[in-house]
Amino acid sequence: MRPISLTLVLALAFSGATQTASAQTGASEPYKLGTFRQQGRTFVGVVLRDIRVMDLAKANAAYEGRTASAKKLTMPGDMIELINRYEELKPRLSALATEAARAANPPAYVLELSALDTLPPVRPSIILNAGANYTEHAQGIEAQARRAGQAAAPPPRPSVSAPGLWERRADDTRDNPYLFLKSPTTVIGAFDPIRMPRGRDRIDFECELDVVIGKTADHVPIDRALDHIFGYTIQIDVSDRGGRGDSKMGGPDWLVGKNHDTFGPIGPFIVPKEFVADPHNVRQTFTLNGQVMQDSNTSRMTHNFFELLHFSSNNLTLSPGDLISAGSPAGTNIERAEPRWMRAGDNAVCTLEGIGTQKHAVVAAK
Repeated sequence: MRPISLTLVLALAFSGATQTASAQTGASEPYKLGTFRQQGRTFVGVVLRDIRVMDLAKANAAYEGRTASAKKLTMPGDMIELINRYEELKPRLSALATEAARAANPPAYVLELSALDTLPPVRPSIILNAGANYTEHAQGIEAQARRAGQAAAPPPRPSVSAPGLWERRADDTRDNPYLFLKSPTTVIGAFDPIRMPRGRDRIDFECELDVVIGKTADHVPIDRALDHIFGYTIQIDVSDRGGRGDSKMGGPDWLVGKNHDTFGPIGPFIVPKEFVADPHNVRQTFTLNGQVMQDSNTSRMTHNFFELLHFSSNNLTLSPGDLISAGSPAGTNIERAEPRWMRAGDNAVCTLEGIGTQKHAVVAAK
């Protein structure tokens, strides 16, 4: 687990940021953010109490029309623009959300969520997913490999620093962070069907919490990582465990394993960081046809979001709207002696407490 001194540093940093955010928001209405479609028109919406959506552009136009002293602001056309301009727009968003949520009769620009198509909240350019980043998940994979009679691997070499990427403390007994790229072409919305690839029958689930990058991140120190975080969303890292049919390159094939179409559901919303008390203490559950398959907490991460962002930004530059997933907790099929792979006809549900819920029909290949 992470060294005590680092834990204290991160806890104090997050506590201070939360207090600052609370002071800024005061008693304003908490909200989430998403991208929606109504009758062919796509718009950025502010989600109120998980049941209604405020059309941001229309709400702002109405506000400026009846408030002569209001500063004229152009509302963003997509989520990445909103993220880039969030500090400028946050006071207006807060005022609009508070007014709309507390109105006795919702104004015309406040719509029922159920009447809208919920799209992926953001279109990232880069998606990075952590591998084996939960204690029990990593242990479960190793245990299943032993049960399956796979040849024991040679004893691992002690982890050492990777110069320029990850500098290890002397008392840090963890492996170094491990992340892989997932293609943005895998992204679908939180209620869209997950499609089984043709000929593949070992399709797994991983219910994960993602951080949404808020500003350009390039070689970001751990103690400044929170400054570069905009908020949090959900990803189901759908995974093909069937392999590539040979042992070329000696390791997992991430193209085959992670990058089929529809294998990256995200959303339904983004929760700005000021409304998440502690991203490292969030319950996460996954059910398949109502049966609980995963039930864990983000406190079980090996490397936390700040460390993952630091390591990621030492490898490549992250931009607003990009995603880093903290990885999967225990309970996936790759850990099970008797796996229950996803198949057409299933219903998959991933819930992150306080963040949202994804619901997917699993359908056959085209």
